Amino acid sequence: MPRSLPPLSTLRAFEAAARLGSVSRAADELGRTHGAVSRQLRALQDHAGVALFERAGTGVRLTSEGAAFRTVVADALEALERGYRRLLDDAGGPSLHVACSATFAMRWLVPRLAEFYRRHPDVRVRLSMTSAGEFRPDGADLLLTWDPPPGAREQAGTIRLGDVAFGPVCAPGYRAERKGAVLVCRTRVVRERAARAWDTWQAVSGFEARWGDELTFPHTHLCLEAAISGLGVALIDPRLIRDDLARGRLKAPCGFANFPEGLMALPTSDRAASAPARAFLDWVTEALAEEAG
Repeated sequence: MPRSLPPLSTLRAFEAAARLGSVSRAADELGRTHGAVSRQLRALQDHAGVALFERAGTGVRLTSEGAAFRTVVADALEALERGYRRLLDDAGGPSLHVACSATFAMRWLVPRLAEFYRRHPDVRVRLSMTSAGEFRPDGADLLLTWDPPPGAREQAGTIRLGDVAFGPVCAPGYRAERKGAVLVCRTRVVRERAARAWDTWQAVSGFEARWGDELTFPHTHLCLEAAISGLGVALIDPRLIRDDLARGRLKAPCGFANFPEGLMALPTSDRAASAPARAFLDWVTEALAEEAG
């Protein structure tokens, strides 16, 4: 039985105009003329028999019917994009899509990927940068994180890969005084949505942190650069700063303490159980254990 659907081009035009609130901006994004996009929108509304937009100043605004339909179209287009991306990945041979933080990717994972490829030359790893608090699967097969989204710790199939330690670090000339079991500093540097890491560190390390001001950044690598630049004290995994510590760019006045959760892999697609995924996770687990030893 044939599907009763409008042309895909009209749905793309509708989604762009709905998201941007403007036919002109939708036309620019799609690489079409204003007239061409307007005709596609009229064709879609004629096909549906209902108005999806109404005028709003120099732009357009969704009707109630259009707002409801926008959610359906956006989800469908995203699913199509993910499916097509997977088709391209599969056509190129065994592959795995891994999501992790940009700092972990740049400072730990990517520098070691050559060893993985030597062992598994037929597997291709594609990386996406993400923060756990903002994570959306978007086609990823695995999420690597020590700070999973709410409820993820209880998720079936979650794999613990190794220990994770954190400690406060700062530039050598920065004044961070350790007075017994108390660390005193002027400024604490915090990653957005991860302030609880400082509470966890105090609980597991036995230290208390006291500070005057606080600087907040959206990503760990920005917190790290702030610490290196002498802006304050940041809480960082020592694996990510081995060279900085060795070269004296950073100091760790209280050392580092293991966090109970550790680094974990969260499956986010059925490909997380594939042979490439198992090979990748085994390699990460081994690499982390060798460094810990």
